[in-house]
Amino acid sequence: MHDDSYHWTPELLELLIETIPLLCRSKVSVLDFLRSAGVDEQLLAGLRRRVRQDRDSISKYAIARDVLRQLNERGDRGLGVRREVLRRVTEFEDFATCWPDDQLKAEGLVAKIRKVVDVKDSFTRMRLQQEEERKRGQSERQARQQQAAQRRQRYATLRAELSALFSMPDPHERGVALEALLNKIFAVDGLLIREAFVLRTEDGQAAEQIDGAIELDGSQYLVEVKWWGAPLGKGPVAEHLVRVYGRAEVRGLMISASGFTGPAVEECTRVLAQRVMVLGELRELVLLLEQERDLVEWLREKVRRAVIDREPLRLLGVDF
Repeated sequence: MHDDSYHWTPELLELLIETIPLLCRSKVSVLDFLRSAGVDEQLLAGLRRRVRQDRDSISKYAIARDVLRQLNERGDRGLGVRREVLRRVTEFEDFATCWPDDQLKAEGLVAKIRKVVDVKDSFTRMRLQQEEERKRGQSERQARQQQAAQRRQRYATLRAELSALFSMPDPHERGVALEALLNKIFAVDGLLIREAFVLRTEDGQAAEQIDGAIELDGSQYLVEVKWWGAPLGKGPVAEHLVRVYGRAEVRGLMISASGFTGPAVEECTRVLAQRVMVLGELRELVLLLEQERDLVEWLREKVRRAVIDREPLRLLGVDF
């Protein structure tokens, strides 16, 4: 029903004033109709006395106008009663109880009130829907802002951890720490990862040491990380390629803190006809963290250049 939090519109008020007297055969019936809708008897008492003392001194329409206007001026305090009055009018169906000459007119006015209420309710529902959409949009924006703030904080933490690695004197410890940090970096943008693991023989001897594995767009990548003092040559790259070739449909990703030699890059270019092999450098990760860029998009671009352009090593900030 009508859901105006303050008052009936002037049009609706006049329609109610004109309709209620037609629904009631007598002035007392008008007062009883209003009382049954919840109108305070104190508001009706003076009108009842006037009807008893001099029935001809006031009309049914004057009674309706006096009471309904006072209800309308009560604002929120009269909201419940106004709703009940309106409900009783719009749900009125037994027009045979009206005076015969008033039946058609009463039926037409009730239909008109229903139409006005339906239109008003439509706009009310539209406003409520718009308000819900506004609140939902605001909540979504706040959620995105919160996620962005959390992401910035994670990147700041990762930058600090990466910077700390440069001061570690032990190369082995530094390499192990980089492997663990790389897993955290991959996880920031939702890459599915498997942290470093060791494959062992039946007698428990280590057969393979895998720095990690990630899944990107449905493809699996074995990850190898090296922090050496000199550029990686063909030897360590070939070792990683052996691990990749030993698994069906698996691709390779190798990240070096010291870059790669020409022969190492050429070897990876040669094998691109059979397997995807992507090379990256630690300085790219540094740039990604500094600029808070998407790691997934970075990796996708490197894969695209490896697959389409047959270029396993293209550097962020240099080649794209």
